[in-house]
Amino acid sequence: MKEKDPKRDLDQKRDLDELNGDEDTASEAKELEADSARADAEVARLAADLEELRQALVRRQADFENYRKRVEKERGEDFHRAQARVIEGLIPVLDGFEHALAAHKEASYENYRKGFELIYKQLMDNLTRLGLERIDPSGRLFDPHLHQAMEREESAEHEEGTILHVFQPGYVFHGRVLRPAMVRVAVQRSPASKEQVN
Repeated sequence: MKEKDPKRDLDQKRDLDELNGDEDTASEAKELEADSARADAEVARLAADLEELRQALVRRQADFENYRKRVEKERGEDFHRAQARVIEGLIPVLDGFEHALAAHKEASYENYRKGFELIYKQLMDNLTRLGLERIDPSGRLFDPHLHQAMEREESAEHEEGTILHVFQPGYVFHGRVLRPAMVRVAVQRSPASKEQVN
């Protein structure tokens, strides 16, 4: 029988331990690598979720800003509609003032007339400040958006569609016609009417 060499056994044992140690280190390295890959995947997923949330926040902020602007615009339009209803109710008062001022031109009514003129001017100034514009189209061409033709008059002296007389002025409030001006419009003589004259 051969005698055992303790030094050789020790070297073999050391070699086996190193081999086992290398295997343990390799498996630990693989586990660490797998953990690192999982952590990287989790970080990438969280970064994607964060970016998605940021984009959603940006969209929500834009939606809110659009909503705020729309509400402000609607509120302004509602305010103008309410003012327009009040002013529409005051237009007949203006007409009454104008008729009263036109009716009494005698000297005995001069003080009465001055008082009416002052009240009329104050009322008109206040309504103008609110945005009311008077349509007085004498001598201009007829515009169906601003004028209502009450009469037509044949005229060789005026261009077709020229407004010859204003029966009642119209009013515009912030671009919206509250009442069109009521007018008489010039039309050219037709050949049939010229033959009737001859």
